[in-house]
Amino acid sequence: MNIQHNDALRDHLSAAYVLGTLKGGARRRFETLRRNSALIEQEVLTWQERLSPLAEFCPAVTPPTRVWHAIEKQLERSATQQDSYWSFWRNLRNDLSFWRGLGMVSTSAAVIMVAVLTFKQPGQPLAPTASYVATLTDDKSQAVMVITGDTLHHQLIAKILSKQPLAADKSMELWAVPKNGSPRSLGLVKADGTITLPLPDNVTPESIPLLAVTLEPKGGSPNPNGPTGPVVLKGAWVQI
Repeated sequence: MNIQHNDALRDHLSAAYVLGTLKGGARRRFETLRRNSALIEQEVLTWQERLSPLAEFCPAVTPPTRVWHAIEKQLERSATQQDSYWSFWRNLRNDLSFWRGLGMVSTSAAVIMVAVLTFKQPGQPLAPTASYVATLTDDKSQAVMVITGDTLHHQLIAKILSKQPLAADKSMELWAVPKNGSPRSLGLVKADGTITLPLPDNVTPESIPLLAVTLEPKGGSPNPNGPTGPVVLKGAWVQI
C-alpha cells in the first residue's frame, strides 16, 4: 500500500492511528511506514496536536455498573405506565452519578473526534462549524447515532451509524431533555442515513445536558407535552 501520494488516505490513517481505532496488522504496517516517512510522521504529529488538548479536559471514566442497570430497568417499564415513565426522566436528571459518568464518557476525546470525523469528507477541513455533538447509544452501550449542532447555520445533523429496525407504523423522535421541565421534541429522525433538522437557539449543553430518541407512533408522539414511547437511544449533549 503506497499512501505517500494519497493525501486523503494518509490523513484518514493518521487520524485513526492517533485516535487508537487503527488496530492489529494495519496499525503495525502503518507504524513501519511512519518510521520511514517524514511526511507521514508530520501528519501524525499534526493530528496529535489537534487531539491532545481535548484529552487533557476529557479523562476517560467508566460509569458505575449500577448506572446502566438502573437505565435498563427503567427502559423495561411499559410506556402506558405514565407515572413510571416520567419517573425515568426525573431519575435521569436527578442521578448525580449518572450525569458525572455519562458526561465524562461522552466528552472523552476519542468519542468527540470520532463523531466529528463521521461528518468529515476526505480532503476537507475538520468540521469547523460543528459547535455541539452527542453520541447516542442503545441499551447495550453501542454507538448508534451521531448528532452535531451547527450554531452558524442553526442546524442539527443526525446520522445513523448502524441501520435500525423500524416497523412501518412507528417513528423515531429526537428529544432535548432539559435540566428542568419536560423533554422537548426536536423532530423525527431516520432509522437509516442522515437527516438535517432545525437547531433551536436554546438547545445548548448548559440547559440541555441530554439528547434522547424514543419510539413513537407513526408521525411522532401524540402527546404535545412530551414523549409517549420507550427511550431507545440516549447521549450527553456537549460543546466541542
